[in-house]
Amino acid sequence: MVLRGAYELDPALIHPLLHDLPELVHIPAHLGRHPQLRAAVDLLTAELAHPGLGTDALIPALLDTLLLYILRGWFDRQPAFRATGWAVALNDPAIAAALQAMHHRPARPWTVAALAAEARLSRAPFARRFTTLLGQPPLTYLTWWRMTTAARLLRQTDAPLSAIAGEVGYASEFAFANAFKRRYGAAPGRYRRQV
Repeated sequence: MVLRGAYELDPALIHPLLHDLPELVHIPAHLGRHPQLRAAVDLLTAELAHPGLGTDALIPALLDTLLLYILRGWFDRQPAFRATGWAVALNDPAIAAALQAMHHRPARPWTVAALAAEARLSRAPFARRFTTLLGQPPLTYLTWWRMTTAARLLRQTDAPLSAIAGEVGYASEFAFANAFKRRYGAAPGRYRRQV
């Protein structure tokens, strides 16, 4: 069976993990090799063949589930000698812990030392390891994550700018607006209206 799909992504909001992917991902269909992927395909096929109550909600969720299983299948097949990239970073317990901390608590006033403590490493080795694996220093990544989260909140909610600023770690709306404009080339309010 050949299954083909596409996501339309805003280049400014693409997660760095997707940069590690080739233009085409091929997962060979070996019997019993990817049971979760097979189950997701079967569920999606059944939902498309026999739509019912909630189909409109199920199909996007199943497509997202399918994508995640495809990514897992592809990353699992990559050579173990890959030394850098998101797949390696997510499989590194120390760096994964720091990433999870940033993702779950972007408003916290993170420092490299605080992130290193989350990773259970000392500051300098943590910073080197993070930069080597992800291609950017921890606080540069944190700023990217905060701005990506802010852009999503601006698109999906009508929360006031001051609330969004606080949620992504900025004490003032002015500081948040300046950082957001540097990243997206538009003030947050204008960005929200354009979207």
